[in-house]
Amino acid sequence: MKTIITLLFVLFIGVAAQAQEANVTPVLKTITKEVKVSETKKEVLSKETEVARLYKFKNSKVKNALAFSTKRSKSKMA
Repeated sequence: MKTIITLLFVLFIGVAAQAQEANVTPVLKTITKEVKVSETKKEVLSKETEVARLYKFKNSKVKNALAFSTKRSKSKMA
């Protein structure tokens, strides 16, 4: 009985969905705007020299910072 009612309900919803009008087409309005493109070049002359550091191990500062231990992380003797 439950399956028959479920089947009829699904069929009813399907027929109701088919009965809707689907002929409505959306109307889009296009707007045109003028855009001005201006290019400005700024030349920055800097005589600063930067030094790149080369570490033997990658992410050594991060690994060192993450390897910290607290007083509570030490094991205690019972």
